This record gives sequence, C-alpha cells and structure tokens, in this order.
Amino acid sequence: MMDSFEFNKIAGAILGTCLLVLGLQTFAGVLYHAEKPEKPGFEIAVADAGHGAAAEAGKDEAETAPLATLLASADAEAGQGQAKKCAACHTFEQGGANKIGPNLHEIVGRAKAGHEGFAYSDAMKAKGGDWTFEDLFAFLGDPKGWLPGTKMAFAGVRNPSQRADLLAYLRTLAANPAPLPEAAADTPAPASAEPTPATEQPAAPATEQPAAPATEQPQAPATNVQ
Repeated sequence: MMDSFEFNKIAGAILGTCLLVLGLQTFAGVLYHAEKPEKPGFEIAVADAGHGAAAEAGKDEAETAPLATLLASADAEAGQGQAKKCAACHTFEQGGANKIGPNLHEIVGRAKAGHEGFAYSDAMKAKGGDWTFEDLFAFLGDPKGWLPGTKMAFAGVRNPSQRADLLAYLRTLAANPAPLPEAAADTPAPASAEPTPATEQPAAPATEQPAAPATEQPQAPATNVQ
C-alpha cells in the first residue's frame, strides 16, 4: 500500500510538470506573439508589372487614333460579340423584323431614318444624310450626346477599339460591304524657297583715256607797221 510520502512525491511531480508546461506556453505566447488581422484571410501581394499603366496608355492611344486606323485593325468577329448587347433591340439578318430599334442589315451607307416600317424620332428624321462610318462611330459612342432627342436608350460603347470592332461587324452585314475610309496622307507643306540673292557684278574699272596733247599753234610773225 502506498504511503502518504510517496503519494505526495507523485502529486508534486505531476503538479510541477503541469506548471512547467503552462509556463512554457506562456513564454512562447509572449515570444511569438502574432497580431490578429482585422479581416480573416491571406493577403497576396502582387507586383505591379505595369499592365494597368499599359492598358491606360493603350486606351488613350485608341482615343486619339484616327478612325481609319482603328478600322484597319478592327476585329469583326470580336464586334459580333459586342453586337450581342444590341440584340435585345435590333435584328441583324436581311429582312429581319424591327424591334424596339430598326433592323441593322446594311446599316452602313443607309439613309438615316430610312428603314421602312420603323417610327423614328423627330431628331433622327431631322438629322438627314446617310450613315457614314464617322457618324455611326460617334453615335455608337454616345447616342444621346451625339443626337439629343433620339429614342435609343443605349448608353453607348465608350471604348474606341471595341466600337471599331462593332462597326467592322456591322459593315459585313451587306452583300457589298462599304469600303473602309482611307487614312489621310501626311503631306507636310513644302518649305518656301528663299529668293536667290542678286549676284553683285563687280563694277567695271573706269578706263582712263589719255589726255589729247595740246596742239601748239605757230605764232604769227610780228608785222612791222610802217
């Protein structure tokens, strides 16, 4: 049978071990203290490789590029994807029905307010003329800004490159697509020719003519008047 002395030794060893473990945990907590994040999760730092700046620069370049340049590199297939946002109001196939907006087949070169069976706004009727690439590009970018009073509620395609893609697709909706506009040739004005200075001819030296010798007249003999 275990006596009280041995029991006290065992209990003291167990208690000492518990105190040691508790002390180590407290010390480790102080030594390796970590701040609790305000929001759970991991923060992943991604180095900026300049893609954002490059995208902004590309956008600025597109906004200042001539329309002919944008159309020359436009992607009609990408423009067909852009046209999906127009399908709720328009049809694109030949002979397609008018919806909220008119059918857009052969829209490039068609007279404004010229599609039969659609009730155009008074503003569109008064605009007149045909749909040129330039007019369509401006209208698709900001319909209400370009034509106040239009029925078109679409906010527009603000990105110039995407708008050029859409316009390239609309151009294909014709048996004979309209020719793309040509970029204006840069022809700097020729430099004005400076007048050629007059050549100064050296003055001819004055020719000294020898003086004619004086002619001595013979003296008449004295007449003795008697």
